Amino acid sequence: MSQEADGQKVDTRKRKFLIAATSAVGGVAVAGVAVPLVMSMMPSARAKAAGAPVEVDVSKIEPGMLLTVEWRGKPVWIVSRTKEMLDKLSTLDGQLADPKSEMPQQPEYCTNPVRSIKPELLVAVGICTHLGCSPTYRKDVGAADLGADWPGGFFCPCHGSRFDLAGRVYKGVPAPTNLVVPPHQYLSDAKLLIGVDAKGA
Repeated sequence: MSQEADGQKVDTRKRKFLIAATSAVGGVAVAGVAVPLVMSMMPSARAKAAGAPVEVDVSKIEPGMLLTVEWRGKPVWIVSRTKEMLDKLSTLDGQLADPKSEMPQQPEYCTNPVRSIKPELLVAVGICTHLGCSPTYRKDVGAADLGADWPGGFFCPCHGSRFDLAGRVYKGVPAPTNLVVPPHQYLSDAKLLIGVDAKGA
């Protein structure tokens, strides 16, 4: 059908065709921009892997030694504690800010005096709860720079926070809470899985 417009004929069929074609091309262009944008918001395989649980062989950790693994971009310490180390923990309650681990810095199954599933193995995120520095493992009793009464533990060189060998924070230091204990479970006596527990956390 044609109509008169300012003395000229207008072909409405051509007009409808041009509108439909322009709309279709515009829709393709929008999809072409939207798909990469949406895909860029999806986590990459590397990002997914960074949040994945980490399996660790703990059978080769010597008594008194610390093993560091990475989980979610954070250092996680696994400390093999000796009987002497464990015996000292019960003598420190009066010096600690949260000796009974009442602040939720650990899963419920680690809310105990040794803050672990297996007493001999501590699993803790190696980041100070003050400003995020990484404390150093100072297992030697009576270290000269930490004082004759130092029972062994973790010392943050950034601002002087101190933690015992269960990751419990001492009173009067900048760190407000105990070290974080991540969710974990034992797959066997030798295999530890960090990042997930029996409840699926």
